[in-house]
Amino acid sequence: MKTISAADLVSALNWRYATKQFDPARKIPAGDWSALEESLRLAPSSFGIQPWKFIVVETPELRAKLREASWGQGQVTDASHLVVLAVKQAVDGPHLDRYFADTAKTRGVGVETLAGFRKVIDGFVAGKAKAGQLEVWSAKQVYIAAGQFMAAAALMGIDTCPLEGIDPAKYDELLGLSGSGWATQMGIAAGYRSAEDKYASTPKVRFPAAEVIERR
Repeated sequence: MKTISAADLVSALNWRYATKQFDPARKIPAGDWSALEESLRLAPSSFGIQPWKFIVVETPELRAKLREASWGQGQVTDASHLVVLAVKQAVDGPHLDRYFADTAKTRGVGVETLAGFRKVIDGFVAGKAKAGQLEVWSAKQVYIAAGQFMAAAALMGIDTCPLEGIDPAKYDELLGLSGSGWATQMGIAAGYRSAEDKYASTPKVRFPAAEVIERR
C-alpha cells in the first residue's frame, strides 16, 4: 500500500474547505469519481452494519428541483457531482439478515457460525430502538461515511461541500424515498472550486490544538 507523508496529509486538509462556488464547466473524471464512490462503500460503521444508501443524482432537471429544496444553494446544480446520503430508518431483521448473509459469503463461513455475533447486535439494536435512539445512532454512521468521502476527495484535489441546509422531506419526495424505509440525511456536492469563490483564500478558523487536544 502506498502512503502519503504527514506533511501532504495536513496540506490537503488545510486546502479543503466547504466550497461555496463550483466551476460548472469542470467535471470530475470518471475514474476519480469511481474511487470516491468506493470511499463511501468502504466507509466504516458500527458493527459494520452499513445503515446507509448513497444516491448519485445525475439528472440536471432533478438537481434543479433539489436546488429549490436547498435554499437555492448553487452548489447543488453547479458542482460536477451531487450525492445524497440516506439513512436506514429501521435497522430491522431483513437488513441484518442481508448483512450476515453477506458476511458469511465474503468470509467463506457458514452463517450459523455468526450466531453469537448476531445475538450481540440484535440486543444492541433492540436496546437503541427501545430507548428511541436507533435512528439517531444510524444517522451518526452516515456522517462517518461523509467524513471519509470529503477527506478522500481532498487527498485527490477534489472540492466538496456538505449540504445540510436542505428540506429532507422534499428531497425524499423528489428522490422517491418517501415510504421506502430510507430517509435523506444530507447531501455532498463535489467538483472543482470556481476562481471567483472568495472563500477559497479565506483563512481556516480552528481553535488551537492545545485547546482541543488533551493528553492524560
